[in-house]
Amino acid sequence: MAGHSRHQVLRAGRHTASYAERDELAQEIPVALEYNGISHAVLLATPVDLEDLAYGFSFTEGIIRSAADLHDLDIMETPKGMVIQATIASACLNALKLRRRSLAGRTGCGLCGLESLDEVRRALPALAARPACHDAGAIARAVEQLRASQALHLLTGATHAAGWADSAGDILHVREDVGRHNALDKLIGHMLRRSLDATSGITVISSRASFEMVQKAASAGMSALVAVSAPTTYAVAMADELNVLLAGFARDNQFTVYSHPEYLGNKGGQP
Repeated sequence: MAGHSRHQVLRAGRHTASYAERDELAQEIPVALEYNGISHAVLLATPVDLEDLAYGFSFTEGIIRSAADLHDLDIMETPKGMVIQATIASACLNALKLRRRSLAGRTGCGLCGLESLDEVRRALPALAARPACHDAGAIARAVEQLRASQALHLLTGATHAAGWADSAGDILHVREDVGRHNALDKLIGHMLRRSLDATSGITVISSRASFEMVQKAASAGMSALVAVSAPTTYAVAMADELNVLLAGFARDNQFTVYSHPEYLGNKGGQP
């Protein structure tokens, strides 16, 4: 399995004798994204499924409108990390240049150099309302299956996962990364590249749910986002606005619904 490497460690404890052992660590390296030769961003990521990461990040950041806008992709390994060289449609490149120009010259503190909340969040249309379309038992099933599907986490204990389950709660697609945003971008990129419909299923993440996670899910048409940990107030507000069922603290066959509980058809459902 890629994405990890073995290291010599010392096991020690207060009441036990120390001993040397080999341990597996998740890889975390800089990954630079370039569009048509223009450097745009550097992420710290696990170097697996980088094609999916490129498609997912480009889409959820609004750089491309569909998989067809990304014409070519090359991944290069350098002594300092990985470089993803993407060739995108001319219209997308022009929009990206305008966006970069609007950020030039700013020196004040802020979120990624931005000055207002209007710039922080993307202008996304609300998803179509889907009353009583998600089953409580299916959500619990998806959460349980995600835990068993995190191969890299089971080996290293250091990665997040994002998984997509069908309406029955069966996990069909999983991506992992040391970064929770990267894991979700990888999942979205995987589905985007294969023209898979994400609207009717359940998206499960092994982390907290921040507004960025809701925004990324909504941009991909995902109508249900279920987090193992807590959501934030901004995430709940965005889920309310974008018609996303948002649940948190999903564990032991239970979860808390924070946004659009009317989308949960089986409110007293059996797992």
